[in-house]
Amino acid sequence: MFLASSAKPIELKLKNLVDEIEAQSPGLSVLAARQFRYSLRQTLVEVTVKEPRQFNVLEEFIIRAGLEIVPPPTADALASVLGLDPIFVRSTTATLQSLQTLSGTSPITVTPEGRLFYEKGSVPQPPYSVKIYAIVDPLARTLTFQSESINDVLVKQPDLAEFLTIEDTVTDISSLPLEEVQQTIQASGLALHVPEEGKFVTSYKVIAASETIWKPISLFVLFDVLEDKLSLQVRSGKQILESASNWLEGLQAEGKVSLQALCELSDETVNFEREATLNRKNAEIEARLEKIRQQALEIAGEQGSKSENPENSMTTGGVVQLRDGQISQAFSAVLNSAQQEIIIYSPWVSQAVVDKQFLDQLQKLANRGVWILIGHGISRRIEDEDRLISAEVEEKLRSVKTPEGLSCVQVIWLGDSHVKEVIVDRRIHLCGSHNWLSYRGDYLPRGESVYQVTIPHQVEEAYEFLAHRFQNYAQKLWNSALQDWDSQQAVQPLCVWGALGMEDMGITVIQQNKWLELLTVWLSVVRQGLRSQKVSVDSESLRTALSLLSQVSTEATFIESLQEGWCEVMGAIATVNPQTAIKLISDEVWHEFLRLAIAQPPMNSPEDFIAGLAGLQSKPRKPQKRKA
Repeated sequence: MFLASSAKPIELKLKNLVDEIEAQSPGLSVLAARQFRYSLRQTLVEVTVKEPRQFNVLEEFIIRAGLEIVPPPTADALASVLGLDPIFVRSTTATLQSLQTLSGTSPITVTPEGRLFYEKGSVPQPPYSVKIYAIVDPLARTLTFQSESINDVLVKQPDLAEFLTIEDTVTDISSLPLEEVQQTIQASGLALHVPEEGKFVTSYKVIAASETIWKPISLFVLFDVLEDKLSLQVRSGKQILESASNWLEGLQAEGKVSLQALCELSDETVNFEREATLNRKNAEIEARLEKIRQQALEIAGEQGSKSENPENSMTTGGVVQLRDGQISQAFSAVLNSAQQEIIIYSPWVSQAVVDKQFLDQLQKLANRGVWILIGHGISRRIEDEDRLISAEVEEKLRSVKTPEGLSCVQVIWLGDSHVKEVIVDRRIHLCGSHNWLSYRGDYLPRGESVYQVTIPHQVEEAYEFLAHRFQNYAQKLWNSALQDWDSQQAVQPLCVWGALGMEDMGITVIQQNKWLELLTVWLSVVRQGLRSQKVSVDSESLRTALSLLSQVSTEATFIESLQEGWCEVMGAIATVNPQTAIKLISDEVWHEFLRLAIAQPPMNSPEDFIAGLAGLQSKPRKPQKRKA
């Protein structure tokens, strides 16, 4: 474990949360934790809302006349054309003018607002007003609206503004354009401005002076031993405030934040804790490996001269020591036994190992749904590596594809580790002195030894250590892709999350950022998971993905890939459990399937759709050829 929290500047009220953070993320150590307060600005605002009602026949004729007849007619002229008493036309025209559907002057002229309502087959009802609260959060740099006010409470913590300059990006609510207020109300989840339903906020006004509301937050200084990196994290309760954390980290990187002033954390203390944590973590790794060695020796001593067959040990739950010629055979056998995922950490990767035979072996695994994650690197910085994997070798590994065309092998520089490990399906762990992917084709005995571990809790411990490193990498790559809005760069983190059984993470970030184009990639990731049963057919993430269909336009550039992706996924589910597939298709989902042409005639019901897909899935699909 890391150094005790009590030895660091950590407030007593935050100690339980600090313990929870370190327990949930074994690679993190909290160096400091302190509570602050900062001020929000709350303003009472009154908005005017108009809702639609269906127009009657006469109203429709009058509005159409204003839109289609050139030049527009007067009310009396239109009455003459329609053969009606002018009183009726004048009265209806006056009503439409009062609703601002028609301008208040003659001839009949349709207002822009009237045109919007008319396109939806309606006219507005008399407007009504609603009081809501505008909340300006200068730390998160957000403006939101909510129906209830925030109650002001006494917060005794020091004001964060005494240590940092927090700019208020929204200085005057009343000066905001109506369009911006409409969009913000809509994004805040208030059902006051819903254009697709013909419901509009038509105006707003500030009706009371702004008041200051104090809010408590917590600041954590974190050290990631796996990345050898210091970071700052801001939380409200247990919720991480991403925007505030990123802003604070940016200030810290620019030298505008003093950790000494904020948390009484000096540079000397940071360096001391960093070195102590690194040494402790390295000692933990060595202790874990030493424990495995001792268990192997004990088992060998109990067996005497008899040596257990490595293939039998995969299911017995123990530790077997392998030497020289046994290693490559066990390595190949363990890989071939994989059903869902393989994680390999090899400090170096050479062309002699990544040959045609090895690539063919990986392709067979990919075809049946197995993901492969390969981590490499021994230096703390990639610039310091003297034996980086060549671009040619990396391209060969990435050319191993899933049947959907995704790179099934994710090759990632993680660095700062001499550990040589292989973990398969979280049930078999190989570790030792053998360089799995860089022994230069030398198959002669070299006095190497490897331990094959099948003790569940030890395999899980090794898995958590490596999986956490891949998770960190995927998150960083996703953040970079999001910043550049680079859909190609976003593919790899989705694949890494899929390989780690974190497809729910993938759909969550797609939903949060409304990056609907990536739905097709996510469906391909899920298809690979369904193939190996790594993804459950009743996974909640599938329902989340289905709920996003309502946001997809029929004109989207990726619509064909989306149609194919959902047919493949639903077909895969149908072959396992048709009833589960049908249950996923609610009335709302079926409506979207029809709208987006995912389901087409003669499939006129969810049952027909699923039956048809199950029939198609029963035909074997020809896997894509791997590039040379």
